Amino acid sequence: MKIKNILLGSALLSSMLFAGGDIEEIVVEEPVVETSAWSFELEPYLMITSIDGDTSIGRFTGIPVVVDFSTILDNLDMAFMGHFEAHHQSGWGFWIDYGFMDLGPEEKGPLGGTLPVNIRQGVLEAVALYRQDSGTSQLDYFAGIRWWDNDIDVMIDPAFTPGSRTAGIEVDWVDFIVGARWTETLNENWKFRMHGDIGTGGSDLTYGASAGFTYTINDLLDVDVKYKATWVDYEEGTYPFNDYFTYDTVTHGLVLGLNFKF
Repeated sequence: MKIKNILLGSALLSSMLFAGGDIEEIVVEEPVVETSAWSFELEPYLMITSIDGDTSIGRFTGIPVVVDFSTILDNLDMAFMGHFEAHHQSGWGFWIDYGFMDLGPEEKGPLGGTLPVNIRQGVLEAVALYRQDSGTSQLDYFAGIRWWDNDIDVMIDPAFTPGSRTAGIEVDWVDFIVGARWTETLNENWKFRMHGDIGTGGSDLTYGASAGFTYTINDLLDVDVKYKATWVDYEEGTYPFNDYFTYDTVTHGLVLGLNFKF
């Protein structure tokens, strides 16, 4: 009886196999991880800034603007510096960068007299960019605006020019800029980055440049170290009337930032 049951079971199994009986395959589905089409970076930074050049207000021309970092530390009333970037997986993106300083007075005139200068300078950059990614290198082409917002007050005493005078102006203008930024990955932690731009509009000419390194701590945080310089040559009004103003300076210094990625 047992042998008969075994033979019968074997016959049924063989019939199923030769009849094309389907044996269901167990499929284990892996969880789907959704990735965002956008990535973002937010970098508050400190710029060890110096400003070099000259300004003219009304009939007072060639007023030196020489502000080093020690002067800024002594006379800084307020400051804010930050950079925000957004990148889409298509290669398009944008960035917004704003640096603002409000400096109290204290400068020396070229004849030894006091030349109190109060400078409030804000510079906003807003650009659209397109990124080309080729292995270890990234090249960003960008175009946008650079907005300058300046408030300058100067007290000129008799040692600088006959008769004490106060000269001041509040002015802002917009320049259109184009440029490129190149990033090269050196290893899993270090990247080298440099950028340059040029533009005009409200000013006769403006251009900027920077070069430095980023160090990746983890997927969410980089340390940014670079040297940055921004030049501008601006003129408005008619000499020697009160509306005459020039601002020919370079703002430059070491940038130290923490770049948060999300």
